[in-house]
Amino acid sequence: MKKIASILLMLVLASAVFAGGSQEAATDGDNSLNYIMDKGNIVLGLDDNFPPMGFRGDDGEITGFDIDLAKEVCKRLGVELKLQPIDWDAKILDLNSKDIDIIWNGLTINDERKEKIDFSKPYIANRQIIIVQAGSGINLKTDLAGKKVGIQLGSSAEDAVNSAPEVVESLGELVKYQDNVQALMDLGTGRIDAVVADEIMGRYYVSDKTDKYSVAEDFFAEEEYGIGFRKGDTAFIAAVDNAIDEMVKDGTAAEISKKWFAEDILLER
Repeated sequence: MKKIASILLMLVLASAVFAGGSQEAATDGDNSLNYIMDKGNIVLGLDDNFPPMGFRGDDGEITGFDIDLAKEVCKRLGVELKLQPIDWDAKILDLNSKDIDIIWNGLTINDERKEKIDFSKPYIANRQIIIVQAGSGINLKTDLAGKKVGIQLGSSAEDAVNSAPEVVESLGELVKYQDNVQALMDLGTGRIDAVVADEIMGRYYVSDKTDKYSVAEDFFAEEEYGIGFRKGDTAFIAAVDNAIDEMVKDGTAAEISKKWFAEDILLER
């Protein structure tokens, strides 16, 4: 019975994809959606210390905006969601070795990553901002000269800072962390002078700590978030994109966004 139900569900999903005009999902030899449906789950890789996208709540359970979106996608695909915390610096290795099926945790779309993995359609806009201590006087990238600046290893913040060599050369030190929360804690205690991080995460983190932190006027890069997939997983990508499109159309995605951000911040798709 389970096998028959799985086959029927795949037929329904295929019909929905074709109805949306995505002929790529029928690419010969692409077994990516069948692979997911046969095992009955999607393993989502994430940095579990990246609020509000994916992090551990007070009860120790992983929660967040991306997690809620992923739960709804899995519900619509009829599969289980499995959450797998990973070393963010090794995320693409984990994906390509099939330790995880997707990277969905505030993942920035950029050309370097596109060479190694495929992406969903973008769903949120983001920037790389500079977070400093309140009253620090740091407001521009040039103000970082001689300062200690923290970034997360393997993050788009690291890419953004390194793409401005004149800034890197002026720094006192570029300090690399396993996660942004560690960097922000060191900023709060004065061990470093600034943190470059995703705006979505950064503004959420400092929103109730305005006496301790502020956000500089200047920033490093404008970008967009997407979901990361293995190269060639076209049918799987199309099914996930189609589910999110439906969520946007019926208002479910907006409800999830308002829960975390008090407004609908999703991009038009």
